[in-house]
Amino acid sequence: MIEIKDVEHVAKLARLEITEEEKPKFAKQLGDILKYVEMMNEVDTTGVEPMSHSIDFSNVMREDIEHYEVTREELMSNAPDVEGEFFKVPKIN
Repeated sequence: MIEIKDVEHVAKLARLEITEEEKPKFAKQLGDILKYVEMMNEVDTTGVEPMSHSIDFSNVMREDIEHYEVTREELMSNAPDVEGEFFKVPKIN
């Protein structure tokens, strides 16, 4: 059973402001969550390998192939302002 002082402690750690009326409500909700977690601890998981996702998937990465090479001149032609080989941008204070 979660007590009011536990709710106050968690709220302080999370920097949450909760009213006196909310404290019993949150205590019950947190208690219900912990009961549910306890129920899951009773499930027999022998032979079940740990996993990071509920479905099995793998990253499908395509080969990194250069399709079109852009020249420096083509890139610089799109810039609003250039100075030599560099993009010229407004000064930031």
